[in-house]
Amino acid sequence: MTAEIGWSFLRSRRWLGYFALFVIFAVACVLLGNWQFERRAEARAEINRLDANYYAAAVPIDEIVTDPARFDEDRMKWHPVLLRGEYVGDTYLARNRPGEGRVGSDLIQAFKLDDGRIFFIDRGWVPVDGNQAVPKDLPRGPEGEIEVRARLRASEPAIAGRTSTGHTVASIDVPELIDLAGVTGEVYSASYGQLISETPSAKTGALPPKPERDEGPHLSYALQWYVFILIALIGVGYAARQEYRTLNAGGETVRRQDERSARRKQRRGPSDADEEDAMLDA
Repeated sequence: MTAEIGWSFLRSRRWLGYFALFVIFAVACVLLGNWQFERRAEARAEINRLDANYYAAAVPIDEIVTDPARFDEDRMKWHPVLLRGEYVGDTYLARNRPGEGRVGSDLIQAFKLDDGRIFFIDRGWVPVDGNQAVPKDLPRGPEGEIEVRARLRASEPAIAGRTSTGHTVASIDVPELIDLAGVTGEVYSASYGQLISETPSAKTGALPPKPERDEGPHLSYALQWYVFILIALIGVGYAARQEYRTLNAGGETVRRQDERSARRKQRRGPSDADEEDAMLDA
């Protein structure tokens, strides 16, 4: 009878390398799974903001934005505000904005409140390529004293490597707009507003629809990474078992395993594949 090697081969350098690769793979899967859980949490937080703020009653801006230089994402994002005053200065284009199946620009104009403070308003999307000359017939805000309803949004970050050109900007970066427009006095530098309505009204760009309440596939993707760990573990276990049987083919343990397998197969009877093989051999 051949002496059994047993499972000692698992201590070989080759198998230690396999185990190390499995650990690295498992850690990477856990990190990627947790990243997907974090993205799901962010999506759920955005849904909660929409539910809490989007259809809230509009309030005067100073009731919710107490510090013009700060933006509270959970309390302020999407919340409607009321502003009274007049549009001032030129219209700017925030370029590379999707809308109506193509890329265009958002109309941005400064709004001067009755108390003198400045707040920038996004007056909707127009099918204008902001990388070209700015058209002279862009929709402008109505002249004179008006009332505006808008939803609060946080000032966007500057985009590295992209610069402003004339009256076009790469993002709705309010501090940059302040410099370009040359406005003075107190300015809401951390936020801007997406237009809901103006009284009296004037021509605007296409106003954005309500964002979808969709958390995306992040949960299924997260679970998928943990399933990959399980599959890899099963694969390593199967490979180890096959090598064990190969190295211990003449040993008592493998012989008993083969006998038990043969008895189970006999009790079950021939499989469809066995019957097909028998017919081919006949």
